[in-house]
Amino acid sequence: MPQGPATVPPQQLSLFDEAVPSLPSSAAPAPSQPPSQPQTSAVAQPAPTAPASTVAPATAPPEFRHPRSQRDIHLAGHRVAYELRRSRRRSIGFVVGAEGLAVSAPRWVGVGEIEAVLREKAAWILRKLHEQRERGRRLDAARVDWRDGTVLPFLGESVILVLDGRITGAVLHEAAETLPGVPRLTLHLGLPHGAEPAQIRDAVQSWLQRQARALFEQRCALLAERLGVRMKRLSLSSASTRWGSASADGSIRLNWRLVHFALPVIDYVVAHELAHLREMNHSPAFWDVVRSAVPDYEAARGSLRHEVLPVFD
Repeated sequence: MPQGPATVPPQQLSLFDEAVPSLPSSAAPAPSQPPSQPQTSAVAQPAPTAPASTVAPATAPPEFRHPRSQRDIHLAGHRVAYELRRSRRRSIGFVVGAEGLAVSAPRWVGVGEIEAVLREKAAWILRKLHEQRERGRRLDAARVDWRDGTVLPFLGESVILVLDGRITGAVLHEAAETLPGVPRLTLHLGLPHGAEPAQIRDAVQSWLQRQARALFEQRCALLAERLGVRMKRLSLSSASTRWGSASADGSIRLNWRLVHFALPVIDYVVAHELAHLREMNHSPAFWDVVRSAVPDYEAARGSLRHEVLPVFD
């Protein structure tokens, strides 16, 4: 199962022309690459730009600059500096990623022709550039400051980190009563207050992975029985683009980062992968199997797509 915004891949669009050098007038974003083995999980002419001296900084449209840009173009009033790569390919393609716009084009296609295509697809390009910039801001805000008192999501709740050199390992405490707005969970780590951020991160990650395995084993056993399937092996994944996967031999892989989510979301992913042991596809029959175990799976799937998890690096 592909991940949502927790790990969004670059947006790609290719324009194909196999017969003649002239490029078609429209194209859709390239589809996702299908699995290579039986494992399942799962654009307008620019508006005239006013001279810089007449545009107030507060209202000037944002600029987008690729760090390896060699050229720039104005798309609908936005300045876009892009990377141009020449290759032996037979089409013009572009990727909008975290760094910005990158264009690949055959060596025989002129810059004018390339930029005509970019203007034609300006709406799509600008939409993806804005999405990537906003996602970058959200990810920056999600970077963890590893210290005493840091708050992290755990099973849909918040847990406060407490450094305590008097204990060994990690111990979770649940408060019987709390003040409004104060998390009821505290994770006490056997580390001194002067511990390095990397030490704290590693201790927390190790604890979360242990919790994930124990919980996933429990939920897999319960939902496998409910769905009438047999899971032979469970393993944890750290994949950046998938929440889970299933193989026809009964092997299930689940991303340990799911432990940040509430139990209904975890159950949806578990049911999704187990359902593939009956239907190795995403047909209506497959979704009926998922629904039989998690009737309101659509809400859980939405959480996976829109939630931004803490960044551990």
